[in-house]
Amino acid sequence: MLNFNFYNPTRILFGAGKIAEISQFVPQDARVLVLYGGGSAHSTGTLAEVLAALGERTVFEFGGIEPNPSYETLSRAVDLARAERIDFLLAVGGGSVLDGSKFVAAAVPFEGDTWSILEKRGSNITRALPMGAVLTLPATGSEMNSGGVVTRKATHAKLAFSSPLCFPQFSVLDPTKTYTLPPRQIANGLVDAFVHTMEQYLTYPVNGLAQDRFAEGLLQTLIELAPRAMQEGEPDYDNRANLMWTATLALNGLIGAGVPQDWATHMIGHELTALYGIDHARTLAIVLPQVMQARREAKREKLLQYAARVWQITEGSDDERIDAAIARTAQFFESVGIPTRLSAYELDSDAVDAVVKALTEHGMVKLGEQRAITPEVSRAILEAAL
Repeated sequence: MLNFNFYNPTRILFGAGKIAEISQFVPQDARVLVLYGGGSAHSTGTLAEVLAALGERTVFEFGGIEPNPSYETLSRAVDLARAERIDFLLAVGGGSVLDGSKFVAAAVPFEGDTWSILEKRGSNITRALPMGAVLTLPATGSEMNSGGVVTRKATHAKLAFSSPLCFPQFSVLDPTKTYTLPPRQIANGLVDAFVHTMEQYLTYPVNGLAQDRFAEGLLQTLIELAPRAMQEGEPDYDNRANLMWTATLALNGLIGAGVPQDWATHMIGHELTALYGIDHARTLAIVLPQVMQARREAKREKLLQYAARVWQITEGSDDERIDAAIARTAQFFESVGIPTRLSAYELDSDAVDAVVKALTEHGMVKLGEQRAITPEVSRAILEAAL
């Protein structure tokens, strides 16, 4: 097992009705900025619950944070927070709102060009406003980690950042807040959590026994939950509760401690989203099966373990079992209605050229746990996904 430091200070308030408890964790004299996305925060009543829980505190609102939050929009939130002397942020929404709020938290006290926070991946963050979160979409794990991803629309640059100063102080996870989500977002959440787990699991063995079993358990849970979560009709509380908690555990640092991590699928996927507006999770479904194929020799031991433990594929030659595991992964994504080919989004070889160019421009030239995914390998991965 590799050496590691594990730190996660986020308090989780889990269950129905937990929004009412946030008053205990926001200073009474705080000047609070509540950040959210579209109109659903209003229409579902979640925003009203949050405002009621904040009571007599001085509260300001900032709405309109997009899926794949933009630097341009977030900069307006930074301006508002500075003008109103905000000293506490409360994010209400899914991963995009939470990611964006973390950037705002770091940018408000930042001196200099705030885009450099993204360019330096958060390494230059020295202060950040405290923040909490009310999660409405289980997917990204942003509610219990210190990172985020922000897109600059003007340049189509989508960059990740992280800092220990950007952990939410608390996050409310109320499964009932997922009841109004459309099937597309539930499917995206399932795939996002699945690929987060795979990025930390499907590398090479370092005898991280607990981490492997944790990851395999999360993958099996997502596979089990998927058909139930996608069923039409009245949502089931336990299904949504398990999905919400599984998505959180997939990226809160626990399963990635002491093991190598990949993240090539995410880096390639980010460029697809930035250039073509494809939902983040859907880019992951396109890229991951082809990363598994392209890196099958380097990942052979873990691919065979994945095949046996997650999919119970134990018969046939090593190569046959690996082929079957890759196929089952793609089939899982397709089963929740998410395509695994670029052609499903009317993209062709021109898109491959554009993505490889963007990867190169953003310094993504040695990706993967062994830094072996060069632009040429990325090109082969994308061409195989056509």
